[in-house]
Amino acid sequence: MKQLFTIFGNPVSHSKSPLMHNLSFKGLNYNGCYTRYRLEDGSKLRDKFFELNIAGANITVPHKEEAFRACDYLDEFAKKVGAVNTIVKRDGKLYGYNTDALGFLKAIEEFKDIKRVLFLGAGGTAQSTSTILKDAGYSVTILNRSAKRLEQYKEFETYTFQSFKNIKKYDLIVNMTSAGLEDNSLPCPIEILDSVIKDAKACIDVIYGKETPFLKFAKKYNKSTKDGSDMLLYQGVIAFGHFTNNKFSFKEIENYMKKAFYI
Repeated sequence: MKQLFTIFGNPVSHSKSPLMHNLSFKGLNYNGCYTRYRLEDGSKLRDKFFELNIAGANITVPHKEEAFRACDYLDEFAKKVGAVNTIVKRDGKLYGYNTDALGFLKAIEEFKDIKRVLFLGAGGTAQSTSTILKDAGYSVTILNRSAKRLEQYKEFETYTFQSFKNIKKYDLIVNMTSAGLEDNSLPCPIEILDSVIKDAKACIDVIYGKETPFLKFAKKYNKSTKDGSDMLLYQGVIAFGHFTNNKFSFKEIENYMKKAFYI
């Protein structure tokens, strides 16, 4: 019997995850099918999971914290960061994981001599990646529009747009917001971007598949840039492993999944 998988989010029509996973299911001869589901209300995620009889799901913005609350069991890292982007159903229970952070860590391996990282945005993706970067020895600062979201980052240096004074140089600037996904907005005021990008070595946007206004801005300063494609690929490979009970190797899954980026 074919297993059904999906991605929950809003917006979700742009997601490459269905193509990535379906190419892998087909290539690896696994009886699964992956769809997308636009979920307006994140609090309904658990009910939808059972109503649609889903075997596993990825969760994208803005529901990663709701996904955390929807699970019966959490792996240690998901528990630590309070955000889930991968859920698997086993024996009627929902198991939550976070593969975003591992995907991000692998995606920045190519940048050398990166020590200080500045995150623009404090959502679910920032929550997990800031923790894994800190554990890996990076210094991470979080900058967000409002103070409310910053309350959960007690172990980090945090600023709002109003309180931010750029007295440090940051090696890597990361847009962790959805600014530029469906419009031409920037993740923070232009004066802040001017002050931090000029001294940075590289800039990353977690949005993939397009050159966002943030990345265009970084290129004016001739900085190395990278979109979220590698992060998406690597977190997807790890999620697929959870979906299929680690039946396949990382390389086997990656070989099929990366084809989605050339179609």
